[in-house]
Amino acid sequence: MPVSCTFSIIIPVLHESELINAQLETLKHIATDEPFEIIVVDGSPTQDTLRVISDRNVKIYSAPQGRGCQMNKGAAHASGDILVFLHVDTLLPPKTLFFIQIALENKRYVGGAFSHQFQVQTPYFRMLSALATLRSQITRAPYGDQVHFLRKTYFDAMGGYKDMPLMEDVELMRRIKKKKDQIIILPNHVITSARRWKQEGLFYTSLRDIIIIFLYWLGIPAEKIARFYPEQKPVNSVDNE
Repeated sequence: MPVSCTFSIIIPVLHESELINAQLETLKHIATDEPFEIIVVDGSPTQDTLRVISDRNVKIYSAPQGRGCQMNKGAAHASGDILVFLHVDTLLPPKTLFFIQIALENKRYVGGAFSHQFQVQTPYFRMLSALATLRSQITRAPYGDQVHFLRKTYFDAMGGYKDMPLMEDVELMRRIKKKKDQIIILPNHVITSARRWKQEGLFYTSLRDIIIIFLYWLGIPAEKIARFYPEQKPVNSVDNE
């Protein structure tokens, strides 16, 4: 019989053996009096990320590749009342779970996300972060790297994330908005790595992301848009600037 807990932190991964243990170590320092569990779901058939996890208290699962499918698998095995969906290259502030708990004491909110900040603090990345946060406040459709959190009962009732190659984060938030349910965008920042921009180039990555979002909001199916987005590969996990 699983032990009941307040929070389940669910991390979908794909070829992240270099980064996963560092992320799990940071989660040990979250300040909370509430019990929480960590669930890692690997989308690679080789399970290369799962094989390097050193913390045996972490619950590990495999699933077909795709963040939506992987996060749904984690949610299905979660015992927490609140689900927190965390990208492996995004760092949580120490009081994350406290912020979430306080926010969801207001029963009108079904969940929410955080404001965005890049680990690299150059003017260009500060501008991107400000635009991402502003966009999510206006559209009420925050991206996954802003760390979605949802009541488990609500997530299950919504049917979870759609199994799609990308944009599963925005698609779920759009369904929530369509139902006229409310989420909260917290002012507290989560810190995201700029590794994609470093690997693929600032201008190219920014332009591609704008085009992908534009096409999706025009109604182009995610399956067609996905060809513009490369499959995730192992990349340097550290931002040193």
